[in-house]
Amino acid sequence: MRRGIDHLVLCVNDLDAARQAYGRLGFTTTPPALHPFGTGNSLVQLQGNFLELLSVAEPGKIPPTAPGQFSFGAFNRDFLARRQGMSMLVFQSDDARRDQREFAANDLETYAPFDFSRRATLPDGSAVTVAFSLAFVTDPRMPEAAFFVCQQHAPEYFWKPDYQRHPNGAIAVSEVVMVADDPAAFAGFFQKLQGPEGALQVATALGRVTLLDRRRFAARFPDMPVPRAPDTPHFAGYRVTVADLARTEALLRQAALPVRREAGSLRIAPADAFGVVLEFAEKGV
Repeated sequence: MRRGIDHLVLCVNDLDAARQAYGRLGFTTTPPALHPFGTGNSLVQLQGNFLELLSVAEPGKIPPTAPGQFSFGAFNRDFLARRQGMSMLVFQSDDARRDQREFAANDLETYAPFDFSRRATLPDGSAVTVAFSLAFVTDPRMPEAAFFVCQQHAPEYFWKPDYQRHPNGAIAVSEVVMVADDPAAFAGFFQKLQGPEGALQVATALGRVTLLDRRRFAARFPDMPVPRAPDTPHFAGYRVTVADLARTEALLRQAALPVRREAGSLRIAPADAFGVVLEFAEKGV
């Protein structure tokens, strides 16, 4: 089963600073929210997927890792102790428990499904409860990257047009870029996660995942090294499709942001985008 990209977990030390920075990039961000397990977030809702800016808010509430249980808070806390950046890739799900059973049947390293709810603020200022079920997958060869599916139980409260409109014309996350010394070695992992297609580029129901070795990453994104990048496979960048690249460029340059135009796209370097390359491109590029 192909599972579309649901959202990216982008770990930041200072959530308020990240919200301000993403605002300057032309994104609309949701009001900050707290998780019951010690983390806090603000979202960039797009058309069908989103970005999650995540920080540690209440360290004392983070549950420890236990056998058969994945601690979202502990994983991201430990990630932030090393660096800022993209820590997790999340896929869409309409039944997290079914997906967890499928992952286990495919011999992936998975964990008990996890259910939680939190309060969310709507554009009119009212508060509602949103709820989710998650099923996690990890691979010991990728300690700096984790994957999970996300099933929403109240999508009518989650998705709001006011939050999905962005001055930069952003539409959706269309690509996630990973770096690995031997991308082909992970073809089997992604085949089990996404279906029979894999290797260097993995198509999902919404967007794609591209695995590049360090040389190919440097060739595609020259002079854009990921700060404190680990030796193990890691998420290094993502692409957002926009309606009008010229409009996006005008907004970024008016904000005096360090943007580079390369091969039909606009790029913000990891040093200026909290540890990952942020690429803007029109659909079809």
